Amino acid sequence: MKGRSPSPARAPVLHWAYRLTRWGLAAVFFGAGAAKLADPAAFAALIDAYGLVPDPLLLPLAVGLPLIEVVAAIGLLADIRGSLAVIAGLMAVFIAILAYGIHMGLDVDCGCFDPGDIESRAYHGLRAALDRDLVMTAGIVFLYAWRRSRSVRPVTVADAWQRLVRFFRVPASTTP
Repeated sequence: MKGRSPSPARAPVLHWAYRLTRWGLAAVFFGAGAAKLADPAAFAALIDAYGLVPDPLLLPLAVGLPLIEVVAAIGLLADIRGSLAVIAGLMAVFIAILAYGIHMGLDVDCGCFDPGDIESRAYHGLRAALDRDLVMTAGIVFLYAWRRSRSVRPVTVADAWQRLVRFFRVPASTTP
């Protein structure tokens, strides 16, 4: 195995860092997506505050985007192929939107988590949200680097489904 890094067994701290980073990102995206799905109308109002989306697309986006976050988070938690790419793509979009908001001088809630009542409490922290997203992006880069250096192959959806079915399968009764 010329040129390969040591196996995960030789680097348990980094192996756990990989798992904890993956699970942490999954938890953040799941929580953020679920909170937005709880009140899509409020999230649609937040999206509208950025002025980037036409009115007819606000509610479909306010439902679709958090749904993608939740599904990708579940996929990342199970280490399903493609889920990290979706999370990375979402993060790129979020960073671009936050940078746009900062550039335009917008005084709005970032829309990252629970939309709440946007009229009564503006967040005033697009820069803090951008910094947080950049830290999460570093986590995404770490996950990709770990996968590449360790030749980690995430599972397919079919493999994950088979594992789940095997896990919940009731053994056949041996009594006559």
